[in-house]
Amino acid sequence: MHRYFIKTPWLARVLFPSFLWRVNTKQKEVYLTFDDGPHEVVTPWVLDQLKQYNARATFFCIGKNVVAHPDIYDRILAEGHAVGNHTHNHMNGWKVTTQEYIGDVSKASKFIHSNLFRPPYGKIKLSQSRQISSAMHLQKARIVMWDVLSADFDLSISAEQCLQNVLQHYTQGSVIVFHDSEKAFTHLKYTLPLVLKHLHSRGYTCRNIEYVR
Repeated sequence: MHRYFIKTPWLARVLFPSFLWRVNTKQKEVYLTFDDGPHEVVTPWVLDQLKQYNARATFFCIGKNVVAHPDIYDRILAEGHAVGNHTHNHMNGWKVTTQEYIGDVSKASKFIHSNLFRPPYGKIKLSQSRQISSAMHLQKARIVMWDVLSADFDLSISAEQCLQNVLQHYTQGSVIVFHDSEKAFTHLKYTLPLVLKHLHSRGYTCRNIEYVR
């Protein structure tokens, strides 16, 4: 039994209505997101795949990875994608104090200039969520969760299952999670091209979250 949901339960959206889980739209559009980069190999490959379909996405970056690969971070922005803060050290909010967590988010904000934030593992304390805006030195930050989890990080499932996790659960306005990380690359190499092809064939547009107002 996997300890995660592919389709986010409705109760989560009810309990945390201020978080962005999916986009309320009547248009044929979805929001692809990629966590944990930039990675020196995986992220450029993802960008190449997106470019083939003129697709836009949102990259939730780890601060220390931006420091290590600033050229790739700059390429993400140059090609019209959005970025978001994913903490500096991929910190699990449930396992650290609020002070430690907010300090890590603040450190990442020095290198990632965005009002979007996604907590690693989707785990964040209410006390931490209330301080995200101040941690990012903004009047208002937006905490972005997801509607569909590809589970590309889970090597106990097949790449085909990873693909079906997306194709069987997305709807108009879905926020879909992938990972531009070394661990997820095996599944991502198989899944992402097929997801992009599928969405294109059905007339869907892939937008970044900057389009959401």
